[in-house]
Amino acid sequence: MKLILLSIITGAVVGFVFAMFKLPIPAPPALPGIMGIVGIYLGFQLYGWVAATFLK
Repeated sequence: MKLILLSIITGAVVGFVFAMFKLPIPAPPALPGIMGIVGIYLGFQLYGWVAATFLK
């Protein structure tokens, strides 16, 4: 939980600084960005399953 809270605070600070200097937000569009993160997580989990099942 502490790691999640620190991540949110860090993201908020970075977003604030970018807005203060009128820079574009350093993130992809909301839904495609989230889906990319989900895809990376699923690929990581899939590798763990494949390695445990077939590469014993």
